[in-house]
Amino acid sequence: MQAKAWLIAIMAASLQGCGQDKPAPEAAPTATGPRLTIAASETPDWQSVSAQVTTQDQAQVLARIPGLLSTLSVRAGDMVRKGQVIGRITDSQLAYQSAAYGAQAAAAQAQAMQARAELDRVKFLAANGVYAKARLEQAEAGASAASAQTQAARAQQASVRAMAGQGAVVAPADGRVLRADVPAGSPVAPGMVVAVITSGPMVLRLDLPEALAAKIRPGARVRVDGMAGEGGVTRIYPAVTAGQVSADVAMAGLDASLIGRRLGAQLAVGTHRGIIVPRAFILTRYGLDYALMAGKSGAVTQVPVQTAPADDGRVEILSGVAAGDVLVGAGTGAGR
Repeated sequence: MQAKAWLIAIMAASLQGCGQDKPAPEAAPTATGPRLTIAASETPDWQSVSAQVTTQDQAQVLARIPGLLSTLSVRAGDMVRKGQVIGRITDSQLAYQSAAYGAQAAAAQAQAMQARAELDRVKFLAANGVYAKARLEQAEAGASAASAQTQAARAQQASVRAMAGQGAVVAPADGRVLRADVPAGSPVAPGMVVAVITSGPMVLRLDLPEALAAKIRPGARVRVDGMAGEGGVTRIYPAVTAGQVSADVAMAGLDASLIGRRLGAQLAVGTHRGIIVPRAFILTRYGLDYALMAGKSGAVTQVPVQTAPADDGRVEILSGVAAGDVLVGAGTGAGR
């Protein structure tokens, strides 16, 4: 009996020691930091689209006469001014035509001088009764015809010279040369593109699926990856090309040195009710986002949430909390 009582006493002492090793339950943390009561608000729906840095227009430098491109003084990337001569087209036939019309003008001038002298002689004789009035009128008509022939020959020569002057390749606008890939010495025809020059202000051109054509409006907000601030749609092109609609966006800070550069952008195509909170109310651990939610008793619970970027460095909470919940700012000393 004594041995049995001794064994029972040892077992009781062991159980008592095990109970003392069990930690006491932690007290629920309390919300001591800044709090935010969640409320839903209208937030834009962002659609990812492709964008290209370009100018509002592109001016083509065209050949106006046939001939050989004797000189081209610009290359892709050069800046030009409106009216600047950047090349010249020559046509050897124009020189021969100008010389021929010049000879005709000289011959017509000699005939006109002869007709004028004959008219003066006939006038003198007619005044003295030698010639009749009909003979005087005939001499006046001959002098007028000779003068007209002189003027026609000179006009033809001036026309050839003006055509030769159109061989100057002139920049139609201020801008940067995008393409100038016709080498000097190449034959060109009227209307052939010799160079392409940017024209107008810098814009961001969006390539949108035609399904978004009915949703986009002038003034719609646009964000660009890697750029601060936002832009607005200024122009929507009224045509669908290969299933896409183009729109221009006015955006500050575009790099004019890389025309044609592709960028990622987001276009606001509508709104929805969402929960937007400052980033300070979200904790991120091992790639997962959490929010500290305060209960009615003041205890803080850490709940996982799903988030998406929003405006001004804020985030939108997609799931995990609801309107009316109270969040505690992260890093305020609340329980984690």
